[in-house]
Amino acid sequence: MYRLFIGNKNYSSWSLRPWILLRQLSIPFDEQLVPFDEGNSWEKFRNFAPNGLVPCLEDGDVTVWDSLAIVEYIAERYPQVWPQSAVARAWARCATAEMHSGFAALREQCPMNCGATVSLDAQTPALQKDLHRIAELWQQGLQRFGGPFLAGDQFTAVDAFFAPVALRVKGFGLPLPEGAAAYAQRLLQLPAMDEWVGEALREPWRESGHEGELLQSGTLIEDRRVPRL
Repeated sequence: MYRLFIGNKNYSSWSLRPWILLRQLSIPFDEQLVPFDEGNSWEKFRNFAPNGLVPCLEDGDVTVWDSLAIVEYIAERYPQVWPQSAVARAWARCATAEMHSGFAALREQCPMNCGATVSLDAQTPALQKDLHRIAELWQQGLQRFGGPFLAGDQFTAVDAFFAPVALRVKGFGLPLPEGAAAYAQRLLQLPAMDEWVGEALREPWRESGHEGELLQSGTLIEDRRVPRL
């Protein structure tokens, strides 16, 4: 059985991606949650991940330490990870790779926090550009392949990679066109997403670096998490 190492569910958008893919597709795995240390978790995470980061997948003697590489590794055994259609699969891989390497302004100004609602001080041009491109991608996929997911009627890896964006949309009140906003809501209503968020809200850990990043771009309106340790 796969063994998936993840960080705090409240913070770790990278961990959410392979986790929700496995859970939503009912692919068996053993979850190993390792909370972030205060300041720097690199040494602790190096115990299981060569790059000192999460997520990391173990499959027997095989270690896969990048979120996109994890998805591709799983897809070798479970072809439903990607769409059946070659055209949809090519589009989904492009959109997934773009999410994997891009949207720096969104990541920096709107860090993932499952339990917090933040009012942004302002939307920078860079953030607006990222939101425009995300909406364009989502609407393109939904219209081209018929929905309700980005590459067709089934949840696949491209949806998993955009799942953290849906949490950012909710947490920061980010504006999207109607079709894109409806897709974000669809992701938030997935059983696997509901499970992830529920467990994130019950986490008692806080890490000052992540907490500080949350407030760099706005004002905290609500914190739905359990009290910290």
